[in-house]
Amino acid sequence: MILIGERINGSFKDIAAAIKERNKAPIQEWAKKQTEAGADYLDVNLGAVSKSADDFRWLIQTVCEAVPTPISVDYNKLDLMRAGLEAYREFGGGRPVIINSTTAEDSKLIPLVELAVRYNAGLIGVVMDERGSPQDVDRRVELGAKIFAVASEAGLTPDRIYLDPIVMPLKFMQEQAKNVLEAIRQFAVISDPPPHISIGLSNICSKAKERSLINRTFLVMAMAAGCDTAICNVCDTELMNAVATAELILNKEIYSDDYLKAYRKRG
Repeated sequence: MILIGERINGSFKDIAAAIKERNKAPIQEWAKKQTEAGADYLDVNLGAVSKSADDFRWLIQTVCEAVPTPISVDYNKLDLMRAGLEAYREFGGGRPVIINSTTAEDSKLIPLVELAVRYNAGLIGVVMDERGSPQDVDRRVELGAKIFAVASEAGLTPDRIYLDPIVMPLKFMQEQAKNVLEAIRQFAVISDPPPHISIGLSNICSKAKERSLINRTFLVMAMAAGCDTAICNVCDTELMNAVATAELILNKEIYSDDYLKAYRKRG
């Protein structure tokens, strides 16, 4: 399971304040916490706090100075994504990188696929287009297949393509959870070998009371359906324990009585 730490994002108040003040300490603390918790990548996103390429460069440099963990460069504007990738090329020391994210809309998909090729990056493709987020399984699969085809034709191998079926809040769109799970099952057979299948886990528990319980239950169900990547709160110990146990049950890890301890030390 590829776990991407969600916490270095300008949508969080402490990170927004740190970016505005150019205060490295809170950002580097979260980089270290998430790395120690077992993150395989750290998602790095300015959020709405800034539209400055200089701020994005500073943020990426700050994270790279703190930990050796690879990052997911996350922003919804092409020029800042390019600036972020350039900064990561300078400060990342050749570590792997994921672009988060494109949609299936041609005006966004084609330029971001080109960036993924140029920077030897993985690419998360969110299955929505100019018509918005799909509500049914078939449309999710259609858009996922389009993203996969365009990325593949440009030279990205399946291990660099991540399809995101769009998780929606259980509290407000309860019927969508089963559609996401079915889309994951179909993404898993889209090619041989299949692409990665990624979810933004925290969307499922938006505004809900039992956030941690909903997150870990849904993630285990998604893993059973074929999901192998999640942007999530890696500092939630119960969530991480659920992931480790699911990996064991799915026969992706070798059993030992100390499997939780072994899972935390993996990599």
